[in-house]
Amino acid sequence: MGEVGYAFVIPRHNATITPEELIEWVRPRLANYKIPRYVEIVDALPLNASGKVLKFELRDRAQSQLG
Repeated sequence: MGEVGYAFVIPRHNATITPEELIEWVRPRLANYKIPRYVEIVDALPLNASGKVLKFELRDRAQSQLG
């Protein structure tokens, strides 16, 4: 409760997208509570040595962006 979606998006090669375009694209496809309120376009996700996403780094990055 009280949490909102924050999406980290890696665009496809040679694709350009803005956070606003992505939110508008998912709006008719997802329930309102599933739509991310914040979107950050990134080049790559932080990975550990075995290739798993480091979720705590993403969480810390999102918290620092939100203040």
